[in-house]
Amino acid sequence: MTDKPQVFDDTQDLLILPGQMLLDEGTRPGMAVLLRDGRFAEVGPAGELAARHPDLRRIELPQHLLMPGFIDSHTHLTQSLGKSLVFGEPSEIFRRIWVPLEGSLDEHMVHLSSRLAALECLRGGFTTAVDAGTRSAGHIGRLVDAARESGLRLVVAQICNDLGGAALLPDPDQIVAIAEGHLAAHDGDPLIHPSLAVSIPEVGSDAMLRRISAMAGEAGAIFQTHVNEHLVAVERSLVANGRRPLEHLAHIGALGPHVLIAHATLVTPSELNILRDTGTAVAYNPVASVWKGNAIAPALQMQASGVRFGLGTDGTRADGFRLMDAAEALQRAGYGLASGDSSCGGGWLWLEAATRMAADASGLGGVTGRIAPGLAADFLLVDLDLPEFTPSHDLTWELVRYGNRDQIDAVFTNGRLRLWQGWPVDWDARALLAEIREVTAEAIASAPIQRIHPVADRHRAMMGAS
Repeated sequence: MTDKPQVFDDTQDLLILPGQMLLDEGTRPGMAVLLRDGRFAEVGPAGELAARHPDLRRIELPQHLLMPGFIDSHTHLTQSLGKSLVFGEPSEIFRRIWVPLEGSLDEHMVHLSSRLAALECLRGGFTTAVDAGTRSAGHIGRLVDAARESGLRLVVAQICNDLGGAALLPDPDQIVAIAEGHLAAHDGDPLIHPSLAVSIPEVGSDAMLRRISAMAGEAGAIFQTHVNEHLVAVERSLVANGRRPLEHLAHIGALGPHVLIAHATLVTPSELNILRDTGTAVAYNPVASVWKGNAIAPALQMQASGVRFGLGTDGTRADGFRLMDAAEALQRAGYGLASGDSSCGGGWLWLEAATRMAADASGLGGVTGRIAPGLAADFLLVDLDLPEFTPSHDLTWELVRYGNRDQIDAVFTNGRLRLWQGWPVDWDARALLAEIREVTAEAIASAPIQRIHPVADRHRAMMGAS
């Protein structure tokens, strides 16, 4: 826990005047925001707001950028204890590592893992995370507790698999009842937004996929699933259904504007049309493509075609700035170099995909993702008085190429300061880290994990021996 700067008192209205502000039209100097009851009450020219509210306490930050918090449109909070276990592994690591690991976690370990992941999210500038659902045995409540205690806005999915891929497989009626309870449990919660999920289409019957997707849509929530990520999964779907996974979801009527699919790295032109025509959103996970994927989602083509998407980490690393850099770099390497596209989104696209567009894809477009009146005050204060931003000629591009999480001084959600210079202001993160170091080895050893690739030092020795 670090000392909280006394100027950030969330019990009073507050006027913040940063040197730069990231708005819908780009970065702008000379702007101010009024924070009231956890929201942006007013946004406008600093002089006008100061004159309109002469008695309000004001904070002038001429060397800072005030920007929306990043939104991780696809992650797994209960995988944080595994981390580098997946490095160097072949694809479909969920079958050999994540399902066994998550399924072995008890209630306390789910809470520890989720608390650690929430801390990493906030340190990386993510004020919102979209969790695809834990495969642990009924401990989703502790995952929610961890996010709430940390101050992270969370879209949290209840997994509704009826054909495998989770620690528990209730009968279909129980699955539906659990889903209904989950949707109702967080009504009115300022930080927690319920969602439903089937991990991958092949672990849900057609009837369950249709029903759970429809339930989410009717409740104003999002339905999540992993689709067209790995070649072997596409081939299994072709054998089983005669259709690719995304085509099959469209065929059974499980897509729509309330649906968020993770990855979509292996999509045909006709499948891009399906995404566009159904309004289905995509979580573009560039780091996951590099670390364990088969392909790169054609995000630039999605944007040009009108397919909704946002950026996601897939639990790889929680740094919003590095995520934007990876998103642009992979589009350049995968598509831009071959076509001579030297812009690859012009910088601005990746800022929007990490904030406003990710909020829309996550079902939170009316809640967060922008600096605008009425929205939740989820934002970052980024130090610009640094070598990386000096001199500054194009701050938008500089944020994508030079930004890093250690440049974030403050992280706010719902108008409350949660982190100052990387550490929480109202709970002891060092104690959490110490406890996790004590218990992780036993938790990993007890899980039926199957790894293919050796750790780096052993791999070096093996290569030297050959």
